[in-house]
Amino acid sequence: MLGSCKDRTLAAEGKRRIEWADQAMPVLASIRERWTVEQPLQGLRVAACLHVTTETANLMRTLAAGGAQVSLCASNPLSTQDDVAAALNEAYKLPTFAIRGEDTSTYYEHLHQVLDTQPHITMDDGADLVNTVLSSRSELIPHLLGSTEETTTGVIRLKAMEAHGKLPFPVIAVNDALTKHMFDNRYGTGQSTIDGIIRATNTLLAGTTFVVVGYGWCGRGLAMRAKGMGAHVVIVEVDPLKALEAVMDGYVVMPMRDAAQIGDIFVTVTGNKHVIDVPHFELMKDGAIVANSGHFDVELNVKGLNAIAVSKREVRHEVEEFMLSDGRRIRLLCQGRLVNLAAAEGHPAQVMDMSFANQALSVHYIYTNPGRLQAKVYPVPAELDKEVARLKLQAMGIQIEVLTEEQIAYLASYDLGT
Repeated sequence: MLGSCKDRTLAAEGKRRIEWADQAMPVLASIRERWTVEQPLQGLRVAACLHVTTETANLMRTLAAGGAQVSLCASNPLSTQDDVAAALNEAYKLPTFAIRGEDTSTYYEHLHQVLDTQPHITMDDGADLVNTVLSSRSELIPHLLGSTEETTTGVIRLKAMEAHGKLPFPVIAVNDALTKHMFDNRYGTGQSTIDGIIRATNTLLAGTTFVVVGYGWCGRGLAMRAKGMGAHVVIVEVDPLKALEAVMDGYVVMPMRDAAQIGDIFVTVTGNKHVIDVPHFELMKDGAIVANSGHFDVELNVKGLNAIAVSKREVRHEVEEFMLSDGRRIRLLCQGRLVNLAAAEGHPAQVMDMSFANQALSVHYIYTNPGRLQAKVYPVPAELDKEVARLKLQAMGIQIEVLTEEQIAYLASYDLGT
């Protein structure tokens, strides 16, 4: 089966970039080397809806090396790297359906094309494949062993399905693995979001008031990086525990309505809807830069911004300037879609190495445990999470301490006091 991509002549460039990323992904490479011999996924069909990047390409290569039949589509219209899609189709013969900037109808057509392979396992980045199966492809449910989910946003949707009794098969929340969210979300999102903002605007962060909306792992990483570049960081948060943590970390915490009046740059990382809304846009200063690094574009009320603007224009690539009636200008990055992938290249390969190792091992776990998992959202098994951490340390040439027999016995005892 042939995939769909923008330009197949880009395949050579895409292959070079995939190989470059692979050099920074030693954990995934070690799994691929082992699986090439063992073939543990022989006979498995996998349909994946992920960001089509160089790192994702190496995950697809790993699954295929293990014997799986793999097909891939984009999980966001602006995150596709067209040369990577071309290389997957042409150089690696892995059917990929992704075109940067594709419209909504093409996006869903591509989802259906990977589901047409009648997969045993789906891999999601936002739960769109699972949602499509529920809404219009229910004939596939009896054959599906389960799914994996890469994002906070997707896990939120899947847990809502489970709570309403609508989740039809088990899902492993790869996003919640410690080696994923502590590293990918914090260090990956932190760096790549800053990268996207700077590439899009060429603005100086030092001295600006940088508003981070949401203080989960992504927000923590973003705040850390912005502070490190000299910005005055303000946190907007609804969870009292996270807000308190932000205060203890040295940040100013306030409601969005107050932050809107003082911010120079705003970034949303919440997984929720309209966390920056029309009343907030109406309070922003002239020249405010607004971006989203959450998975879906609902975090900013872009329709509302269009409604209150008297005009808009593209002032730079991926930068739209909205003119309000009083002459103030608000600059929106990447149409409100995830700025780190739309304006930059997404997470560095070094952190995606751990995330995608978790993905690969979770697919294997589902495949080798048929019928043992209920229709629930499960965490990545702790032993897999620790194995990924062990392999990463090994690849970095780092050794850790080992418990002595005496220490092991002490930790297992209950009758040894002071």
